Amino acid sequence: MKRFALVSALVLSICSPAFADDALTAAINGPQRTPENAARDAYRHPYDTLQFFGIRPDMKVVELAPGGGWYTEILAPYLHNDGLMIATASDPVSDNEQSKRSYQRFKQRLEARPAVFDKVVLGVFEPPHNIHYAAKNSVDMVLTFRNIHNWIANENGSVKAVFQSAFDALKPGGVFGVVEHRLPANKAQDDKASTGYVHEAYVIQMAQSVGFKLAGTSEINANPKDNADHEGGVWALPPTYANKDKDKATYQAIGESDRMTLKFIKP
Repeated sequence: MKRFALVSALVLSICSPAFADDALTAAINGPQRTPENAARDAYRHPYDTLQFFGIRPDMKVVELAPGGGWYTEILAPYLHNDGLMIATASDPVSDNEQSKRSYQRFKQRLEARPAVFDKVVLGVFEPPHNIHYAAKNSVDMVLTFRNIHNWIANENGSVKAVFQSAFDALKPGGVFGVVEHRLPANKAQDDKASTGYVHEAYVIQMAQSVGFKLAGTSEINANPKDNADHEGGVWALPPTYANKDKDKATYQAIGESDRMTLKFIKP
């Protein structure tokens, strides 16, 4: 019992926020956020999530695969004055036309609001083989939100390559923060994670396989209403509503997906 209490205290001390972060609160409540994005805060808990990861405004932080920039709207102003944000986009000179278009779309979003995003650095990110966003041992934190299923679907070792890139980029003691749709342990995960849900044990094992140590887990983004069993997978739920009006009220009542929130440390 004493040993368990000691371990619990250690995990709590690693994962608990050290201070109330007014700068983070200001970034979350700032006018740069689109109303549609801010409306998701009740499900995504950005303040508690980033505090759990231990973010500070003077850090050098990488956001892997930022998508439409939901977290970028928060991270960019938060890190603007004293830190640095690197967002990994696709390759602007890729042979893949879709990748080039994706890069340009994200770049245009940043350029449309230079006062917010002028200091964001774009890295190249086309896993598994074309990943170039930071020198080894150079960043304090790498974050990714709801992306791991995409890398599983991409096959060719993409998940391990991405995790390895995060490990390599981080300084010793750096943090790899992960949020992902969580598949219940008693449900089978297919080899392409086609529902968008992933076993928590799989993510932990993958991180440990490249050298990370699990520093803590959190239920900040848990949703017990979500049983991960929907026609169309996780995309049936808000905000996507892949099934359109079919059973929409049911999905609205569930809310966004049940999610794991994991904090890893590079030794």
